Amino acid sequence: MRVFTLVFLALVSSGAFALSEETKRPNILFISVDDLRPELGCYGAPLVKSPHIDKLAARGTLFTRAYCNIPVCGASRASLMTGIRPTRSRFVSYDTRLDRDTPEAVTLSQHFKENGYQALSYGKVQHFPDDRAETWSEIPWRPDYPVYDGEQKDWRNYLSLENRTIASTQKDGRALPWEKIDVPDEAYFDGGIAKKAADFLTDSRSQERPFFLAVGFFKPHLPFNAPSKYWDLYDPSQFSLPKNYHPPFEAPKIAIHNFGELRQYYGVPRKGPLNEEMALKLVHGYHACVSYTDALIGTVLDALKKGGHDDNTIIVLWGDHGWNLGEHSLWCKHSNFRSSLRVPLLVITPGMPEGKRCDALVELVDVFPSLVELTNTKPPKTLQGDSFRAQLLDSEAPGKREIFSQWKSGATVKTNRHIFTQYLGRKGNILGEMLYDHHEDIEENTNLVEEQPEIANELRERLPRGKQLAEMPE
Repeated sequence: MRVFTLVFLALVSSGAFALSEETKRPNILFISVDDLRPELGCYGAPLVKSPHIDKLAARGTLFTRAYCNIPVCGASRASLMTGIRPTRSRFVSYDTRLDRDTPEAVTLSQHFKENGYQALSYGKVQHFPDDRAETWSEIPWRPDYPVYDGEQKDWRNYLSLENRTIASTQKDGRALPWEKIDVPDEAYFDGGIAKKAADFLTDSRSQERPFFLAVGFFKPHLPFNAPSKYWDLYDPSQFSLPKNYHPPFEAPKIAIHNFGELRQYYGVPRKGPLNEEMALKLVHGYHACVSYTDALIGTVLDALKKGGHDDNTIIVLWGDHGWNLGEHSLWCKHSNFRSSLRVPLLVITPGMPEGKRCDALVELVDVFPSLVELTNTKPPKTLQGDSFRAQLLDSEAPGKREIFSQWKSGATVKTNRHIFTQYLGRKGNILGEMLYDHHEDIEENTNLVEEQPEIANELRERLPRGKQLAEMPE
């Protein structure tokens, strides 16, 4: 049966024959996780408790070298949802809106809606739920701000008395960058999101026609709020700061930011390094939130199976960008280092090989065209990525020669061995450059731009191709 299925899918993809109208197209379960770095059990991180994601990885293909095209949530999501690359003037920040930057682009949800799918958004999928809301079958759903002890909370979702007291004294409503409290999973936003998705998957509505169900989890985004039981999975003494808790040797100053996202939280110094106690507490809190989200993903996957959809659903699990836990002296994202750009990406496709690891270079902008090809639908003309369906069929299939990322003034090109970033001023003047050899220095500790000028020049000459790929058709 497996051989027949693979041959069938290969014929469909090659155009040898098309799916008949009577053939049921596969469902799509599209799981996004905010700020999730590829530090999971299935990615070789034994300390992290992520059993449900690890089990999911065993059912499909894990991409070891997937990269975002811009390391900030709103812009990265906009790029993925349109299949269009960011530039210095398009998709640039967390508050990116599709209806402002690319109002005419066909979105991923719109594509499947127009191809007969129920297109549903639960949780944080796009940054603003009202952004191109008409492209979904229903208005995108997010849980209401919770009411706890008679008081309504905000998006930071604080529940503890300590944090609520602190927040009430702060102009921006922020308190500590973490929270450990003995509450059920459903007490926080993400628990409600998992329940909403599970209810749909086990309801008769999910049987009516194929669905494109996008489920977006907030955690492990700051603040690191999670039920106590997930903090208790870890022994705090196990955590340590990264070996490269310092800027890379010879890195340009422009590459090192002040991690302003974290600085806004109560107790975090406005400048300078964090003390070790705070730094380790943040590492612990991040891990707790990853395990919390993993458990909720397990809830959704259980419902998928219970609803009878397991054998006919493509599952995509992805993170919108990386996250720094002290690497290069940095926290949060917002940089051109690998720790901010590399993302987890798992794809499970019925009938295709299971338990595979693929080392080919892929970008998040490739997800849209891949789903188009896997469902045998007609691609929108504006897609700028490439399908990785060949890598799903054969994890050893050659991938891209290079991929591109953008952050503010920094443009990055990543090849099989090297990664090069050039920072340009508005007038085209070079503000700084970085070159790292990932075969010899995967943690990017020594900038080689001066030591290896020939390689730096070769990659410098490739950067314009990234701009060409991002050009929109007239």
